[in-house]
Amino acid sequence: MNLQDIDTLLFSFINSRIQNSFMDVIMPLITNRYYFIILAIMFWFLIRDKKRAFVPIVLTIAAVALSDWVSNTLKHLIERPRPCYISDGVRLLVGCGNSFSMPSNHAANASAIILALSYKSKKWLRLLLILIALLVGFSRIYVGVHYVSDVIAGLLIGLIISESVIKLYEWASRRYQTKPSTTILIISVLVLSLFRIYYITTGVIDLSPDEAHYWEWSRRLDLSYYSKGPMIAYLIALGTAIFGDNVFGIRIMAVIFSALSSILLYKLGKSLSDERTGISAAILMQIVPLYSAYGVLFTIDSPFILFWILSLYLFYRAVEQKSSGAAVNSQISPCPPLPKGEIKGGLSLLVTRHSSPPPQPPLDKGGIKGGVWILLGVSIGFGLLTKYTMAFFYICALLFLITAKQYRSILRTKQPYISLALSLIIFSPVIVWNAARDWVTLKHTAGQANIADQWSIISSQWLKDFSEFLGSQIGIITPILFVMIFYAIFRLLKSYRDPQSSFLFWFSIPIFAFFLLKSFHGKVQANWALPAYAAGFIAFSVVFISRWESIKKWTQWTVIAGVLISLIITAIAHYPALPLKLIPIAIAHYPAILQLLPKIDPTKLDPTSRARGWKELGSEVSMISDEISKTSPFFIFSDKYQVSSELAFYVKGQPVTYCVNLGRRMNQYDLWPGFKGFIHYNAIFVTIGDAQVSDMFAKSFDNCEKKTFTVYHGGTKNRDYSIFKCYNFKGMKQEEITSY
Repeated sequence: MNLQDIDTLLFSFINSRIQNSFMDVIMPLITNRYYFIILAIMFWFLIRDKKRAFVPIVLTIAAVALSDWVSNTLKHLIERPRPCYISDGVRLLVGCGNSFSMPSNHAANASAIILALSYKSKKWLRLLLILIALLVGFSRIYVGVHYVSDVIAGLLIGLIISESVIKLYEWASRRYQTKPSTTILIISVLVLSLFRIYYITTGVIDLSPDEAHYWEWSRRLDLSYYSKGPMIAYLIALGTAIFGDNVFGIRIMAVIFSALSSILLYKLGKSLSDERTGISAAILMQIVPLYSAYGVLFTIDSPFILFWILSLYLFYRAVEQKSSGAAVNSQISPCPPLPKGEIKGGLSLLVTRHSSPPPQPPLDKGGIKGGVWILLGVSIGFGLLTKYTMAFFYICALLFLITAKQYRSILRTKQPYISLALSLIIFSPVIVWNAARDWVTLKHTAGQANIADQWSIISSQWLKDFSEFLGSQIGIITPILFVMIFYAIFRLLKSYRDPQSSFLFWFSIPIFAFFLLKSFHGKVQANWALPAYAAGFIAFSVVFISRWESIKKWTQWTVIAGVLISLIITAIAHYPALPLKLIPIAIAHYPAILQLLPKIDPTKLDPTSRARGWKELGSEVSMISDEISKTSPFFIFSDKYQVSSELAFYVKGQPVTYCVNLGRRMNQYDLWPGFKGFIHYNAIFVTIGDAQVSDMFAKSFDNCEKKTFTVYHGGTKNRDYSIFKCYNFKGMKQEEITSY
């Protein structure tokens, strides 16, 4: 007799042999309503002693949330069917449920409550909670939905997680007494990282088209790729090698890189000003919508942010060293309040009298330690392998060194040039790869940047592109923070004129100014100016957070409003369905709203709509592929790289897919082997929208059958797809590439 047999016998004994009318009534109540008892205990706690109740209740919420998430994740990994689905003669007293069996979430959650809610309470409460947890676990077996081992596993998981939460709280409490700022940072980053892992593993959104395409790159590792460097492919290959070819394996790197970016920004802010500046800048980066998105989505901007901030930190570390090796101690000092009469209106009330920093001794040629410069070269090189915008670092660094008298002599030393050379050596595989492929990346980048277009102010297009770019920056940073960040950068430069203020200016304004001017020439994507804000977060923190006690009340409320707006927008970006649900309710109560929003399209209000519906499309194509494969081998292709990449990931078996050229611009699929040799194969062609069979398709196959597939989200149509089942491929002449 094996363990499964023992488990089945115990389940059958509890579920059928010891039944009685009393337990038939009480056990379903316990299994479905036990949380009312827990809520009553919490309420009693609050009435008795609010201050004492706060910690146990918070610990309980955290423990239950974690235990429920971990248990649910394990269920989908183990995939053990519930007894009510596979065993005969089960007495099912409640719904069987749609999830798997091992472990029991009810048991895990009830067990997690034991230690957390009774934290520092009398023993009788812990004994009561133990009794409740055991009854809940027993009830799950009695009502017919779990095996005994499911319940035991759940109880153990709950206890382990609850104990871990308590230990973390006690560690943080002790550490906070001596290091409050860094403790806040660690806990904040940890909580956000856990939430992001939860968000990823619960499948709220599918892979975005770019993520799926980069995953395709990771299956074909190379020195470089058509539109980007190879770093993103290497990192995804690492993540999927550890965790598998799934969404978590791809996106876990985004969580890690976002956390590391905040830690590095903290260290840079602390070096430039003080610890409070570093902490606030690091946390601000986590809640601003633009940066927060790259803590979940793993595109090139996730590692690019890390390498940019790491390079900022290493560069500042390198240039601040004196010839003796000691660090320059001058920092952006707290700003004393102005006397009355010298305070100007608006935000300029924070401007202080000019006070020159203490003189800095020049750096000698041999006084700069080479190790940091070597690390800087590696970091910049990795940044270039990630995103070519990293080249702005050279320009910003040069402008800073030229304008900062204290550090100008560094340009006469060898270390910066060694760093430059090392970064170019690391980047050289991209050059070698492009040289062998007619410089396709250069052509693509030139096309993206509209280099061949004429500058003109006759057309209204320039005003449209300019306003779209500026509006996008205000939107992704949020209006109040956007204004205050740039105010802070210029205010620091005007008030102090020290190297630290100059550092923040030159590593932000030139980048933003370049793309702002570029928007007069052509369309500029919202994320292109991303690196400009890293230094901006520090400047904002120096002006408004570091000297919080000395600024005016209305300025404090403005800062609070800006941060709250940013938090709300970031939260909505993660769960856009929540506010969208309020629209029908609002219309029902106030029909006049329809006059204001006559053509509202909910999908356009959902920033995650492009990352939804791909799993459903993959399932549909999987069923069609099962059918079409019965008569002949087949291949899957599309005319859009986004669709081809998503199908490669979500179709059963993750097959090799292809992208046909029907007059589009070049993409990475054109550099990989195509389907020319698949004569007499069947095929599945998928495209977006309601498409018709073209003459090219009619000549390439014996016949094609069309099916329209619509993806819905929350009851609203998200997107239409046209799926063609094509038979007996006879060859296809594709369009020549004329656009990059």
